[in-house]
Amino acid sequence: MADPFEVRMRFTSQLQHLNASVTSAQKAANYALKNREMDEDLHSCILEQLEKNNMNNRANIMYFIEHLCDLALREHHLDYVRMMQRDILRVIDAVAPVDGSGAANVKVVRRVLKGLESKKVLLPDTVRELEEGLKERDIAPSHPAMLGGEDGVGVNGNRGRVGRNGGVGGAGVGMGTAGRLGKREVEQRIEEDRERHKRLRENIWAVSGEGDVEVEKMWEESSEIGEDDWGLGVEDREERRQAVAFGG
Repeated sequence: MADPFEVRMRFTSQLQHLNASVTSAQKAANYALKNREMDEDLHSCILEQLEKNNMNNRANIMYFIEHLCDLALREHHLDYVRMMQRDILRVIDAVAPVDGSGAANVKVVRRVLKGLESKKVLLPDTVRELEEGLKERDIAPSHPAMLGGEDGVGVNGNRGRVGRNGGVGGAGVGMGTAGRLGKREVEQRIEEDRERHKRLRENIWAVSGEGDVEVEKMWEESSEIGEDDWGLGVEDREERRQAVAFGG
């Protein structure tokens, strides 16, 4: 059996170095399942890192949670799923705090909640209630590029206002030290969001290679045939006939 302290430290390091790539999330999820006998301890690591890291890392951990639950379901180790169901409110409060400092993460939370619902990790009614609670948190600019940096100046040159707790926010929303993003973190978040959107577009266009799935997809998305289409079809048919006759 691996040393518990070493397992915890390695898993913590993996959580801290998560990025937009699926590989990093899958690697951490595989490690958690490999050491499933320490599931409660590793689950506490997830909560701990959610509450002490910056908003970029919290968003990455939120995406990782979906990978972890998916893998846990496939490997029939439901303890991770049950613990996540139990602590989902605590997770959301860390990723998108009620003070608005994590408003840029609200879309991330919604996307992951939908993913967990589709995997039957969360019930539709539960997701609906959680999304209702998110509405009042979506009060700041939707992207971290609009938030103030460490000096109170955003990447776009706008100066944020200092909140009551001393943090800087582009819309006057207080942000704690852990939630405040510097210029480098903002640029990293923009790049990671771009990578995720690119992968999302690829997934939308992807079709399985089974049967006539691609043909059926094209048929459903094609517009109805009109007179012009019939005319072009007749012309193409005549051209093919002439080509065959000429070749014969």
